[in-house]
Amino acid sequence: MNDRSIIETPVVGDRELWVDGYLPGAVEQQKPSGLQLDTAWLRGALFRQRWLVGATLLAALLLGLVITLLSTPIYQANATVRIQPWGNFIVEGQDVSSPINSTNEIAGFMATLGTVIQSRNLAEVVAQDLDLGARNALLGPDVDASRPPQRSDEEWAQDRTRMAISALQRGVSADVPFDSQIITISFRSTDPVLAAEIVNAYAQAFQQSDTRRNVESNAYAREYLLEQISDIRSRLSDSERSANAYARSAGIVTPQTTGTDGEGGGPTITGANLSSINQTVAQARANRIAAEQRWRSVANIPAAQLPEVQNNPAIQGLIQQKAELTGELTNLRQRYNDQFPEIVDVKARIDIIDEQIEQTGANVKATIRNEFTIARNQEAALTSELSSVTQEALVEQDETVEFTGLEREAEALRTQLTALLDRYNSISTAANVENGAITVLDRAIVPSSPVAPDLVRNMILALVMGVALAGALALVREIFVDQFRRSEDVDERLGIPVLGLTPYVKSEEIDRQEANQFSSLMEAYASIRSTIDFSIPRDGAVVQLTSSQGSEGKSTTALIIAELFARLGRRTLLIDADLRKPSIVKLLDIEPKEAGITEVLLGHASMDDATIEGVHENLRILSVAGIPPNPVELLSSTHFRDFVEAQRKEYSLIIIDSPPVLGLADSPEIAQVADATIFVIEANRTSFAQAKTAVKRLTHVGANVIGGILTKYRALEAGSDYAYQYQYQYYQYGGDKK
Repeated sequence: MNDRSIIETPVVGDRELWVDGYLPGAVEQQKPSGLQLDTAWLRGALFRQRWLVGATLLAALLLGLVITLLSTPIYQANATVRIQPWGNFIVEGQDVSSPINSTNEIAGFMATLGTVIQSRNLAEVVAQDLDLGARNALLGPDVDASRPPQRSDEEWAQDRTRMAISALQRGVSADVPFDSQIITISFRSTDPVLAAEIVNAYAQAFQQSDTRRNVESNAYAREYLLEQISDIRSRLSDSERSANAYARSAGIVTPQTTGTDGEGGGPTITGANLSSINQTVAQARANRIAAEQRWRSVANIPAAQLPEVQNNPAIQGLIQQKAELTGELTNLRQRYNDQFPEIVDVKARIDIIDEQIEQTGANVKATIRNEFTIARNQEAALTSELSSVTQEALVEQDETVEFTGLEREAEALRTQLTALLDRYNSISTAANVENGAITVLDRAIVPSSPVAPDLVRNMILALVMGVALAGALALVREIFVDQFRRSEDVDERLGIPVLGLTPYVKSEEIDRQEANQFSSLMEAYASIRSTIDFSIPRDGAVVQLTSSQGSEGKSTTALIIAELFARLGRRTLLIDADLRKPSIVKLLDIEPKEAGITEVLLGHASMDDATIEGVHENLRILSVAGIPPNPVELLSSTHFRDFVEAQRKEYSLIIIDSPPVLGLADSPEIAQVADATIFVIEANRTSFAQAKTAVKRLTHVGANVIGGILTKYRALEAGSDYAYQYQYQYYQYGGDKK
């Protein structure tokens, strides 16, 4: 079973109807979205319209061949010129007329040259050089026939020149490549000699135009530079005088020092003083900060604890003496009391040493404080001096700003004058050196063979146009041809499920296909029989087969399906109810009986006398013997209804081969007594409108149309992938059983 999500399930009787592994009429929850190309339909359409497509392509190719053979030969001459964007710069100054400045501009430069070649200006030069206005080689021998009668000879000569210029512009072309600097100049004409002559004239005129442009550019550059040099000299003289006058009036003096570059100049005297004292103040401030920090770190510390005091040699000597006296005092006290004279003397000496140590530490600490005081006073004095010098420098700075501007202007004018003089000297030196960016590489030769008409190109073009025209015609035919081609058309157009399809079999092959139960035809009908079996009641079912028109395979389908049911052991009755044009007996190729369905319904014969037996076990056939004058009345009578109801009890399945629906009322009448109606459609013949009308007539009378069978199905014309697989599998399977 296909992986589909079913929402609705059609039921016939008490059975669900399954077709080709899924339920017909079911609505799928997911469908492909977006525009999709149906390649299967396209393949089938191309096969169906193969004769139209082939004829259109053949006609297009023949037309292209005729046009090619009747066209006038066109010859093309080619000349190549080499482009050197920067030219050959032999001496400095030759690049004054260089057309580009960077490699990024090469593409634009080459495109510009291509436009120049096709310009009217260059065409006028070529027309004048070759005197094409007075010659008929380009304009043609019949050009004078178009001369207006009121034009004078001079005016007509001008008109001929203008026509020649226009013809040159139309015929010339320039091939500008993107990966090289070689331009190909081409011209097409019916005269090969004239084409080569014109191309060579174009190449020469193109090269000369570049030379003229270089000469004109050099002359203009020299003239322009002379004007600029004269103007700059005058402005430089005025600027230098203005700078000197201002320096004298403002009293700005700078030491005249000469450096390695030979240029004088430097800071002013006031500026030099300011720089020097600023350095001194900075050093004094650093000294004051160091002294202040040292003093602040020792101000609240006892002098004896200062490292400077402890490391002082004098204090260290006093401490050594005190230690000796203290040792001596200790020894004396072991023998005498404190009133002993020697002990009193030692104690007095120790007190004196303590006073000396304390006084010396105080002196060291006072020295640190004095150093801080001195550094602070020095900083204050230098700061006051710096403020005074700064005021003087600020006043001078205001004056120097104006002076510097004057000096800068003068220096800029000096630099500009030097550059202009150097450029003028370079251009003057290179003025007489020929410099061109364009060089003729290959001159044109007289072409020996035409370039047009091109048979291969014209045939390809004709083929492309033929394909387009054939596709359009085939599409129009496909749009306006309203026929069933695929099984999907039955479901989409008629709204009924597809019970199956049968392949197209030639008339002479039908008997052989029917005799082989593994043939493609019989395998297809076996599948259809299985589908029908699941769609109808098990016993006493009445199945009607009909179609919209005749010769759609309805009778053949009814006969084969009846035989297949009979092979299963089910008692089957096949009734040929086409009372106007019966065909069951003809299909069996047997002699009809003297009595048939008409005689049975009218009571003139019994079923045993009218039925045909022996075709297959369990199968009886009720054919038509005599054609009644009123088939519709007979089929709509109670005799027919009672007859069908009576036969339900005798047979497991009753199959009725009905007449076509359109134009006749027989099938709708039969449909009212049948349990199920099967609609037979011939592929590639039955139109949608006919089939839709026929199905609508059946449904209006209450017919239970359980589905349709697509007969005489041509896989290639259908074009679907399923169709190809279907045909391949059936034919391959049948071939294996031969």
